[in-house]
Amino acid sequence: MPPTVVGWKHRSVPPRAPTTRAITGATCTSRSKPPRLEYPAGSRGPAVIYFRKITVFAIHPLRLALACAAGVACFGAHAGPVGTAPLPSLLAQAETLPAEFRDHFFDVPLAARVDLNGRYLADALLILGRDNTVQLLKYTATAESEVPLQTRELWLGALASPQPLGDCGKGCANELLALHYSLERSTLTLVTHSAEADSAPARYHSLPQGGGGLLLRNRLNVAGSESQMYGSLVSSGNASLGTWSGVSEMQLDRNQTRYQRNDLYRMRSLYADRVSEGRFFRLGYFTPSVQGLSRQPRTLLSLPEGTLGAMYGSSDTLAIDSDQPSATPIYVTPNRPATVEVYRNGSLVYSQPVQPGLQTLDTRKLPGGIYSVEVRVLEDGQVTSSSEEFVYKPTQWRDLNQRWRYNVYAGKNQELLSNWEYQRDDGFNAGVIANYLLHPQAILGLSAEHLEGSMQYGMSLDWTLHDGLRTYANLYRTQGRGDGLDVQAIYSYKGGNLIASHSRSWMYWRTQDERTPAFFTPRYRRVIQQTEQTSLSWQHQVTSSGTLTGRMTYDQGAQTGAGGDVSWIQRSRMFSTDSTWTFSVFDRPGGYSSGAQRDRGVDLSLSLSLGGSGDSLYGSIGSRTSRDGHREQTASVNYQHPVNGPFLSSVTGLVNHDSYGTGVGGRAAFQNRWVAGDGYLQTSSYNGEVGGGLNLNNLVAFGGGRAASTGDLTDYKAGMVVDVASEVDGIELATFDDGGAIGRLHPGRNLIPLTPYRPGRLRVNVRGEEAEPVALAPQVVSYHVNRGAVAYQKIFVRRTLTVIGRLMDEHGKPISGAMVINHASRSVSESDGFFAVEMSESTPVLDVRQGKRRCLVTVNTEHAERDNNVLLVGDLVCQPREVAARPQAARVGRE
Repeated sequence: MPPTVVGWKHRSVPPRAPTTRAITGATCTSRSKPPRLEYPAGSRGPAVIYFRKITVFAIHPLRLALACAAGVACFGAHAGPVGTAPLPSLLAQAETLPAEFRDHFFDVPLAARVDLNGRYLADALLILGRDNTVQLLKYTATAESEVPLQTRELWLGALASPQPLGDCGKGCANELLALHYSLERSTLTLVTHSAEADSAPARYHSLPQGGGGLLLRNRLNVAGSESQMYGSLVSSGNASLGTWSGVSEMQLDRNQTRYQRNDLYRMRSLYADRVSEGRFFRLGYFTPSVQGLSRQPRTLLSLPEGTLGAMYGSSDTLAIDSDQPSATPIYVTPNRPATVEVYRNGSLVYSQPVQPGLQTLDTRKLPGGIYSVEVRVLEDGQVTSSSEEFVYKPTQWRDLNQRWRYNVYAGKNQELLSNWEYQRDDGFNAGVIANYLLHPQAILGLSAEHLEGSMQYGMSLDWTLHDGLRTYANLYRTQGRGDGLDVQAIYSYKGGNLIASHSRSWMYWRTQDERTPAFFTPRYRRVIQQTEQTSLSWQHQVTSSGTLTGRMTYDQGAQTGAGGDVSWIQRSRMFSTDSTWTFSVFDRPGGYSSGAQRDRGVDLSLSLSLGGSGDSLYGSIGSRTSRDGHREQTASVNYQHPVNGPFLSSVTGLVNHDSYGTGVGGRAAFQNRWVAGDGYLQTSSYNGEVGGGLNLNNLVAFGGGRAASTGDLTDYKAGMVVDVASEVDGIELATFDDGGAIGRLHPGRNLIPLTPYRPGRLRVNVRGEEAEPVALAPQVVSYHVNRGAVAYQKIFVRRTLTVIGRLMDEHGKPISGAMVINHASRSVSESDGFFAVEMSESTPVLDVRQGKRRCLVTVNTEHAERDNNVLLVGDLVCQPREVAARPQAARVGRE
């Protein structure tokens, strides 16, 4: 019975180029004209299922039955503890199989579960030898692994060559005690000396060792008009210095009017940081921003910029995310079997298949924190609904045995490399900011600080009353300066949310008493200025496409009075495209822009997407209070057109009209590998003055002996320089890590962001559907970097062909269990010698290895039978022969 060849993705570590330095003993030759493969009468030959851009592996159907032997699921229960009784060998277990199954059990790739000290390590492909050995080929699934990435990679390397099963004697890798394979459960079990120590899950990631780099972010902002101009240049750096991170920031400013010009410079920060398990330490010149705290009490003077000293405290930087669900469940209601995709900041972070009907998503796999996400429901490959949801996983801090978290800092208050003139005390800054866990759902915040010669105190309470109601309260006092309080309550329900807040402050200062006669010694009196703000906001989704929002406020202070805004937002289809209508009514306290009169009016706006080109149109009409306090009618039109060129990304035109006249403006956005930003010009309808601005962003990375630049606006904490060597012009690659999509790659040099401190795997795929199959090497890159570190990786993109044939020895017998390796992929021959492997079209050479047998073969792609991108090469015979001197083999060995 002929084999069935099934294709799947091959994600193993990329093979090394074949070498001829020590290749002796055999050679593999191909006949000048590959014969058509012969099969028994009535047979249809091999059934080939081939997927583009993937490696083809040969899997025999009998092996699938073995993987599910004895009615037990292929990836079933955990392996039990290893007892003291001798473990049955592979041959002993194979004796229980029917004779026709045994040939398909040894020297062929098997799917199995791998356990390490009773914990799930990975799903994998492995080869079992008749000499009671096991060889690990690759991991096929690690998403649910309970073992750190470094440990998985360690064992993949240790078992890459055949290792004996049973008790380990001398020279055991990684403190290995025993290896056992269970045929009944299709499970490979590894036991080490640290079996008991490994029983408890790790709480923290290990700190990256070594690796350096520098990330230098430059930002230029210029804005102004005919009467004045302002410009700012900020250069900030993140550097990796072993296990330490260095942070610096320098700012240059220019403020110019018709009468004067001020040029200012200032060093904002220059310090070194180091994190450890639950702690961090900072030394240098910094602003004491807190770490590891759930709530920082609000204070009047905020945190002091320009503190030269040290800081120490709690940190969650290395903490391992726990699989806790969101406190606010996320519901979906698909009508058909569907897939739900969760996007955060435009990046896919999670996906889950769902069945029809009302159900909740599994939010345990989402990152920790408090943030909003976009939830898309896809039915039959099409987006049928999209909604904004809220994830509330505020902290991993739930251990009542460790109730305190804190930050402490101390240092001198001064300016470093600055010509800014501050009227402040150059004295001593010190403070402690702490959180106390009153209850798993109630956190108390406390702070006491000495700043600018005054003591200030703060206290806060973050209390989650139940899943839908959360409150936050804050009290603060600064000696001789003022007092304040604020309270906020958030109530969330399925259709919307309600937010109520109130804040009040009392500011103190001394002023001269005007009632004191001129010839008397001046007397001073204390003045108290009180400000107050109360607001109530409500958002409710009335229909599937209509949302009602409202906000009521009362202010007392610079602006006094009550105000209100009510809006209806309606999503619909217009001209076969998505559109959004917004109708708003408002009544607000008056100010300078409304001539000190109340600002009342209505506004109707329409946002329209124009087809699939990405063009958009925005227009609005309305009525409001003008600058001189009278009623005016307004109208505006905004049109945006994407360019997607090598430099420009979009252009926008704007026209607005009011009672003073008409103003026009335009904006151009651009981004490439060196710089990103935008520039704009606009005329005022009030006085005709022309204003404009320019914003530029650039990031330069140094690391791994390379340098790269990008205009990407992503906040880089660490990065990787990636060189893409491609045989396909114009190809575009997408990169993914555990947090979702993080970047795009083009042929040439690229720079992408990485998540520091936490081990990760960078996956690379081809964007879109390519007309020809390609192979990426490597397709998965592991990383573990410090903050500020810059790694380096080179990725090869090769055109590929699928080669199908049969390996034979010099006596005409099939060779089973032989590794067939090419630059693009690798495979293993079946028990009857058949193999299928993806081969680089530019390097048509196969390296065949089995024990001491080693041979190279150059595939003649012109004479082989070809069906699109599949080659049938017939029988390939390995003969005992010296091959190191072959010119073709030598050329391949140097690549």
